[in-house]
Amino acid sequence: MKKIVYFIAAIILLSACQETLEERCSREAKEFTEKNCPLRAANGIVMDSMSFDKKSYTISYYYTVSGVLDDSTILLGNNPRERLLTVIKNTTKLKLYQEAGYNFRYVYFSEKKKGTQLFEATFRESDYK
Repeated sequence: MKKIVYFIAAIILLSACQETLEERCSREAKEFTEKNCPLRAANGIVMDSMSFDKKSYTISYYYTVSGVLDDSTILLGNNPRERLLTVIKNTTKLKLYQEAGYNFRYVYFSEKKKGTQLFEATFRESDYK
C-alpha cells in the first residue's frame, strides 16, 4: 500500500512539473536569443532576437538588414512576405506551433537608420494552413 501511495505522489509531482506549450515557447525563445543572437541569417541579414507573446500566441523574430538590403524598396522588391510564408510552411521545427495555431511575426530594421522599421509581416493560421 505504501508503494502505491508513493507511486501516485510521484505521478502527481511529475505532472505538476510539466510546462505548457506557451511556457515552453517562451523559454525556448529566450534561450535561443541568449545563446545565438546576434545570428547572421544571410548576407546582409542579422537576427537580433526572438520573443513570444503569450496573450496573442505570437512568435516574433527581429532582424537588422545592412548593405544593399538596407533599403525598403529593394527589401520589398524581393517578395519577403511570400518568401517568409514558404519558410514557415517548410520548417519542421515550427510544426508543433502551427498545429497549436500560433502566429509568426517578422520585423526587419535598418542598420544605417537605427530604429527605422523597413518591413513587418504577421502570419496567422489561415495563412500557413
